[in-house]
This record gives sequence, C-alpha cells and structure tokens, in this order.
Amino acid sequence: MPRAQWASRMGFILAAAGSAVGLGNIWKFPYIAGENGGGAFVLIYLVAIALVGFPIMIAELVIGRNAQASPVVAFEKMAGKDSNWKAVGWLGVITGFIILSYYSVVAGWSLSYVLMSICDFLEGKSPEQISSLFDNLYVSGGVNVFWHTLFMLLAIGIVYGGVKKGIERWSKILMPVLFVLLVVLVVRAVFMPGFSKGVAFVFAPDMDKLTNAGILEAVGHAFFTLSLGMGAMLTYGSYLSKKTDLVRASAIVCSLDTLIALMACLIIFPVVFSFGFEPDQGPGLVFKTIPVVFSQLTGGPLLAILFFMLLAFAALTSAISLLEVVTSHFIDKFGWSRKKATLIPGGMIFLFGIPSALAGSGALLGDWQGIVGKNFFDTMDYLASNWLLPMGGILIAVYVGWFAPKKLIKAEFHEGSKFKSLFVGWLWVLRIIVPIAMVVVLLYKVGILEFADPNLPT
Repeated sequence: MPRAQWASRMGFILAAAGSAVGLGNIWKFPYIAGENGGGAFVLIYLVAIALVGFPIMIAELVIGRNAQASPVVAFEKMAGKDSNWKAVGWLGVITGFIILSYYSVVAGWSLSYVLMSICDFLEGKSPEQISSLFDNLYVSGGVNVFWHTLFMLLAIGIVYGGVKKGIERWSKILMPVLFVLLVVLVVRAVFMPGFSKGVAFVFAPDMDKLTNAGILEAVGHAFFTLSLGMGAMLTYGSYLSKKTDLVRASAIVCSLDTLIALMACLIIFPVVFSFGFEPDQGPGLVFKTIPVVFSQLTGGPLLAILFFMLLAFAALTSAISLLEVVTSHFIDKFGWSRKKATLIPGGMIFLFGIPSALAGSGALLGDWQGIVGKNFFDTMDYLASNWLLPMGGILIAVYVGWFAPKKLIKAEFHEGSKFKSLFVGWLWVLRIIVPIAMVVVLLYKVGILEFADPNLPT
C-alpha cells in the first residue's frame, strides 16, 4: 500500500509540535529550571536547542522522508539490510516502547488530578493535606493502574485512526486547545503579585547560579524535550511530502516547543513566588506545591482544572507519537494492518507498564532493586532517559554526519528548502558539536562524569 501522508503541512507541524510538547515542557522543565537557578539555565537551554536539538531534528526528518519508512526499515533502506546501522532503528523502537510504558503512568496522575480538581479536592484541606494527596496517589496501585489503562486507551484510539484521520485530526484539536489553556493561565499569572519576580527569575540570567551540572542538565533536556533519539520525528518525517521545507519545519517545531516551555514557567513561577514558596521544589513542584497555591487563590478550583487538563493534553500529544513509532514499525517490517499494529503492540506496552503503575504500592515486583536500588518505574526511566535516548541521538548524528551517502543527505536537505546554503554548516555541527555534547551528557547522566566542585570557575 502507498505510504500515508500528512494532509497538510500545518497538520504535520501540529503533530510534530505535539510530539515535542509533553510532560517535559509543563512538568519537568519548570522544576529543573527552578533547581538550576532559572535564567542562566534557560539561556544555556536555548543555546542547546539551537546547536543540539535543531540539527538532530533535521537529521531525523531527513532519514524518515528519504526512506519513507519507520526507524528499522529506514536504516535498512539507507544502509543496507545487513548493515549494523539498523540497530539504531531497533533502539528507537525499543526506546519508544519503554518510555510510553511508564510515561502513561505519569500522564495518569494528571488525569487523576483533573478529576480531583473537578470534584474540588482543594476544599477544606490544609496545605499539608493537599500536598500529601500525591504521596497517597503514588502508593495506590489500583488507582494508578486504572488511570494508566484509561490513558493508554486514549492513545491507542487516536493512533488506531491512522495518520490523517487519527493523529493529524486530533493534533489539530488538542494543540490549539492546549495553547488556549496556556494563554488563559499566563494571563491569570500576569495579575499575580509575584509575576515580575517570576519573569526576572526566568529571563534575567544570574550566571553565579550556573553550575557544570546545570549546563549538562540543560543540554540533555533540550534533546529530551524535542522527542529526539526515539524515532518519533523520523517516523513523522516518513509521512512528509517532498514539498516540505525540512529546515523551516524543524525551526517552527523547535520554536513552538520552546515557547510552550517558557509559557509554562510564566504560569508556575509567578504562582510560586506570589505565595512565598521557593522555586527549587523538584519533581513535586507541579503535583504538590502548585495545588497548595491554587487552594489559596480566588478561582483556584477552576485554575486547577485548567492546569491539569493542560498537563493531560500535553502528555497525550506526546504519547501518540511514541505509540506511532511502534505501530509504524510493525506495519513496515511485518506488513500488519494498522488495526493489528496498534492494538497488539499497544496492549503489550500497557501490560509492560503495569509494574510501573504498581511500583509505589509494591504490589508487583515490590522487592525489585533494578539499577542502583531503583524500583521498576525509576529503573525504566533511568534506562530510557540516561542511556537509550542519548545513545540514539549520538548514533543518528554520527550516521547522518559521517556514514550516510552525502549526496543523498544533501539532496534530501535541499528538497523543497529555501535554506540550501545552511547544509554545510548543519552537517559539521552534526558531525562535531552534537556528538561531543551528547557523549558528555551521557557520561554525566550515567555517573561516569562527576564534578568535585559543581560551581563554574570564577
């Protein structure tokens, strides 16, 4: 059968931006920015998006559109069926499978908070009681499995519909709604007493707060937030027409992803500063601190509903792309129908995610001590975020930069593009800067590279 195509360039932009925009933007970016000093971290993050994320995104789209196939088959077409490079494609499929299995658990927490917000869970509770709700949720195995199930059904249902009628159609709904929710919450934040302090924290770099660890965290997150290294952009690129300008499309997706991450900061930090909290609350910032603040705000229950709906929508748009990587693989590699290639792998991912959903309760694999004493959920996160994603990014950059046929890569880069003159610069950034940066991040993430003094030399 002919390969599916996006109905429009806007459909691709919204789907790719949806893949990039996820929990990493709304949940993770604000808390790691808070932990690493705010503005200085954001500045390094923006540089990393330009020098690491943007070049790798173009590389993935180049491979996908040229091969018109999912990761494994794409590398088989470009490098040969007997080439070891097809292992990079398998790495992407496996990474997408693992990430979605536990990502859906975190997304389920956001769905749980949407329901709790609708039921006005803030009413009559002390800050301590509100903050402890997340701890109770984390150890409630049955509740987590329920929300994990519901979220996976939503993702499977959308991918089941196909590229145009499923992914693209829902991206055109979810992404505008997500942006409207962001704008409403930012406008509300403007009128909070801590807004100016929040803006200064995000956009006024204090280089004294920048650390070596913070720099590498920024580079790593710039890569992670764009859904790179897991085959998502490569797969989405395989549905593109030759008329699409890959450089321009990549720039738009990177810009939208960054804009939404910064808007999330402009929602969260003014709220935090308005009530005297510190920004370095860590992973509990969204699920513990923010609900406490909403409980003290006029209109707090409504804001809580909007905020956690935003979180859920962002998670769903990313989950769709993760599942599509696996689904597309089974369609291309084994000739399965989309129905079969969505339901069976989707069900496998769901089952593989149950131990993560039960990790807090200890009901299944309760004595699991995988990597350095981590439970099953944390082990999967550690494996995917610290090993698989960076390795995928490094190998894609090295392959496109050094081993792929240069004429082929150049022709694909130039096809439909107004930015042909950028090819040589892009290629050398991909060859030198990206691999070095990602290797350093990988060594830092897995604990091989450590800093005796975390602060930069003065």
